[in-house]
Amino acid sequence: MKCDLEISQGATLIPIRDLAADLGVDDDLLLPCGQYKAKISLKFFDKLKNNQPGKLILVTAMTPTAYGEGKTTVSIGLSMALNKIGKKSIVALREPSLGPVFGIKGGAAGGGLVQVLPMEDINLHFTGDIHAISSAHNLLAAVFDSHVHFGNQLNIDEREIIFKRAIDMNDRSLRNTVVGLGGKKNGPAREDGFVITAASEVMAILALSNDIDELKERLGNILVSFNMQGDPVYAKDFEVHGAMAALLKDALKPNLVQTIDHTPALIHCGPFANIAHGTCSIVAIQMAQKLSEYTVVEAGFGSDLGAEKFVDIVSRVGKFTVDTAVIVATIRALKLHGGASEKDLKSGTIEHLKNGFANLAKHVENMKKFKIPTVVALNIFDSDTDDEIKVVKDMCHAIGVGCAEVRAFEQGAPGAVELAELVCHTAETAKSMMQPIYELEDTIEKKIEKVAFEIYGASRVVYTTKAEKDIQRITKLGLEKLPVCIAKTNRSLSDNPKLYGRPEKFKITIREINASAGAGFLVPLTGEVMLMPGLPKKPNAMKIDVECDGRIVGLS
Repeated sequence: MKCDLEISQGATLIPIRDLAADLGVDDDLLLPCGQYKAKISLKFFDKLKNNQPGKLILVTAMTPTAYGEGKTTVSIGLSMALNKIGKKSIVALREPSLGPVFGIKGGAAGGGLVQVLPMEDINLHFTGDIHAISSAHNLLAAVFDSHVHFGNQLNIDEREIIFKRAIDMNDRSLRNTVVGLGGKKNGPAREDGFVITAASEVMAILALSNDIDELKERLGNILVSFNMQGDPVYAKDFEVHGAMAALLKDALKPNLVQTIDHTPALIHCGPFANIAHGTCSIVAIQMAQKLSEYTVVEAGFGSDLGAEKFVDIVSRVGKFTVDTAVIVATIRALKLHGGASEKDLKSGTIEHLKNGFANLAKHVENMKKFKIPTVVALNIFDSDTDDEIKVVKDMCHAIGVGCAEVRAFEQGAPGAVELAELVCHTAETAKSMMQPIYELEDTIEKKIEKVAFEIYGASRVVYTTKAEKDIQRITKLGLEKLPVCIAKTNRSLSDNPKLYGRPEKFKITIREINASAGAGFLVPLTGEVMLMPGLPKKPNAMKIDVECDGRIVGLS
């Protein structure tokens, strides 16, 4: 079988204007970015105001391996298959970050015969949204430092600066930096650092804003620092949030592209789920729901991360109800969580598979705690045997959850029809009673502990001295009623990335809590999770090249 890039480059695309016309998007509300991708004006919502929203399908996963389990591929394949069986469907995805593209996971445009196109554009720069977010973020950082340099009228305490810079790249050397070196003309020297743009509060704000007015208000509420009296200093105090919004004006509009089957896809915003809230923008989801019978939304990583944050944070903002959840599982991930060697998961046995099922079962339990009807999508790889597949389906049946095989990577939409039919049956016969795991009125500690105990399976939460002081300060600021967006490793239900399976009697350590006042949530940091990832020893960037005719090679 050809590689993903060869399949993408060999596909025939239809002009984006034709796809938009099929959706009812008037030409004056479409902003083409070349021939095959475009932005849709938010004024299009006026035309959709009488449309009833379709059903919402949330695709999440069991705890993944380092390479992911094909959740984006399953999401795209499911939407394509729904269209194939006569259900109008749109898939709503996050934009890829250049960090993973050049790092270990590669691109995020699907794979095989289930891709969103044009694949190279989507993975590299796309419509410039993430660059706009980086620019808006760093504008605030630059204006802040300029303010301090020119007299510090706000009396900012330089020991209490909490807003860092951002870059869309995995660069561990920028986690902690020193700025202002070289003398007085370069500003005062101080410690600083970077977060990856996917973890930027500006990214979260863009993803959670409905319009320009809300965007500006949220940007103005970014907590930047504290002054010498201990009072908060916000972005609006520098009168720069309007300029930040100007940089983000077009980035607020969702991006329209197509699948390999020419079905519509909305791709917008790219927050990671381990260090941010992990789903695409609410405007993309709302638009997709108004235009389709079934909107398929991917939530990053497992039910303990993207899915939990979708229910507890995103659904509160967008007023969403998930009709059915799909948990993506693979035999290789089940074997890993059952004790097979990380270095050679193919060598895992049936016993490893059975032992690892406890991890998948926990994710099923989590979605049931949210009171969402749930099914399992078993993403099939070439190395999977019939016996292994039967074992997984039998174990799913034993815990009362439907399981469909997915072979969309090799077969395209037909390979996901079994899943599409199962999802339709579940969404149309089982009533979702979706509810968050905690109440906003709960204390900060209670919110964290409910997630840790109920969703992760922890037995204890430990707070460092800094975390305890952060809670006191957040309460003093009046932000204690915000939801929590816990930053945690995606490789384990615990905060230890090497603790596989379904761990028990473990503790979660909260080392600090950041207040994202503009985004509207608190960010407790657990264990050793970083807001700036690093590259692996041999990054994917070493495989990527461009030939003399401009054709990109090596992208996956």
